[in-house]
Order: sequence, then structure tokens, then C-alpha cells
Amino acid sequence: LNALKSFYPELENLEEEIDITVTRLLAKIRTLAAMSYKISRGHRVVYPRPDLAYCENFLNMMFDSPVRPYKIHPDVVKALRLFWILHADHEQNCSSSAVRIVGSGRVNLYAAISAGIAALWGPLHGGANQAVIEMLENIQNEGSSIQRVIERAGDKNDPYRLMGFGHRVYKTYDPRAKIMKNTCDTLLSKLTIQDPLLEIAKNLEEAALKDDYFIEHNLYPNVDFYSGIVLRAIGIPTNMFPVMFAIGRLPGWIAQWLESMNDPNWKLCRPRQIYTGPEKTDYAPFGQR
Repeated sequence: LNALKSFYPELENLEEEIDITVTRLLAKIRTLAAMSYKISRGHRVVYPRPDLAYCENFLNMMFDSPVRPYKIHPDVVKALRLFWILHADHEQNCSSSAVRIVGSGRVNLYAAISAGIAALWGPLHGGANQAVIEMLENIQNEGSSIQRVIERAGDKNDPYRLMGFGHRVYKTYDPRAKIMKNTCDTLLSKLTIQDPLLEIAKNLEEAALKDDYFIEHNLYPNVDFYSGIVLRAIGIPTNMFPVMFAIGRLPGWIAQWLESMNDPNWKLCRPRQIYTGPEKTDYAPFGQR
């Protein structure tokens, strides 16, 4: 994505050019994501169609093929649209802060957005729903009981942790998670998909909501807990989940960058560090070492 600056170098502070660049970027990140998937599979790249809306276009570029034309399912479109809306940028999270801090150096839009994408890489942020799926698969493959999993998660001496529970901001049940859970149930029902991971996830949630440790620590399911199952039903490969997260976050990242660029009191972000170590230490003179 950062290489787009080489193709579209005309970006300046002129309002019209920025609007064009922002619109282009919103479209191209979706196209780049679908092209990357097709190339990784060794398939023919599918180009965007002007007659299709945003979500429909992405699904067609992802799954259409010369031997099996993709049929756009309205419930899949609705679920994808909802996924991107629920994963939109909100508050000063890890990736949004990365965009704002890098952008404060007056770098171009592409570089600032690339910083946000890089911040999504790990399992604690953009890869959280991928980590949830991998956790559910491990529970299934190992045949672990739900009660044993809950006990391990609440044991201070056990490094095991449940992914998809808890949030730095939401100290009650993540409101987005309720919507995503209903979407998950509806989509799998409409597509007649039997996903064993959904049953494990529901049992895990039910047990966690009754467990004293989880209640005491306000550990409720967050939006990542069910979103991975929705993406699986759509056909998105697990290693592409952070990419889907990035597409949903893009409009907010752009807004963060624009807000900084338009701030008349703009300053370079410079977080302060406060030294908390010892004020005085003994050391051997250089000649005695």
C-alpha cells in the first residue's frame, strides 16, 4: 500500500486532491486485498466491476472464477458489511495511535496508513479473531472439556489464556459482540453451515459468564469472539483476518490523519518517558575496572 505513493505522487494539501486520494485509497485497499488472495492461491486476478457496490465487489473479486461464477448472496453481503462497520475505528487504540503518531511527522497518507496496518499484525489487536479461531480449533482437536479450559484460564500459575474475552475499554459485555453473535447465528442458518467451532464458542461463553473469576475480572466476550466464525462462513481464510480488520479500520485511520493535518496547533507527537529507576548508584571508576 505504501508503494501507491509512487503511482499517485500528486497528493498535496489541496482539499480536492486529498478527497480524490482518500476515495481512491478506500477502493484500492479492497482491490489489493482481493488480488493478494487470488495471487496467493495461484488464481486469475478478478478486476472490480463498476456495477457492484463496495461489499459485493470485494466478494466477487475474492471468489469469482472462470469455471464457477460467484453468486452474490445477500445475507453474506449483509454480514460482511456489518463486520466492517463493527470493526470501524473507535477511540485511541493501538493502530489508530500508530497512524496518528506516524502522521504527526507530516508523512504522506499512504505511509501513515501503512503504520496502522503494521500495528494490526499481532494477535492482541488485528489478529485477535484469528487467535480466537485457532484457540477454538485447539480445544476441538485436543478434546478438552469446557470446564477444564475455564479452570486453566482462571489459574494464575497457568500461562493459558482465553482469546476473545475482555476489553481495555468495555468492562461489561462488548455491545458489538452481541450484534456479531446474532449475525453469526443468522448467517450460518441461512447458509445451512454446521460449524462445530460455533458450538464450542457458545458453550465457552456460557461457562465463562457463570464463572466467578471471569465475573470478578469483567471478562466478557468481545467483538473478536464470534467475528472469526462469520469470516469462516463467508470463505475468508484465517490468515487473512487481519486484512479484513484493516479494511474496516481504514476510514477511521484516514479521519485520524486528516484531523492531524488540519489542526492549526499541530505538533509532532512526542510521548514523554518518566524515569523510575534508582536516583543514585555506585560504580567503579574507569581505571579500576
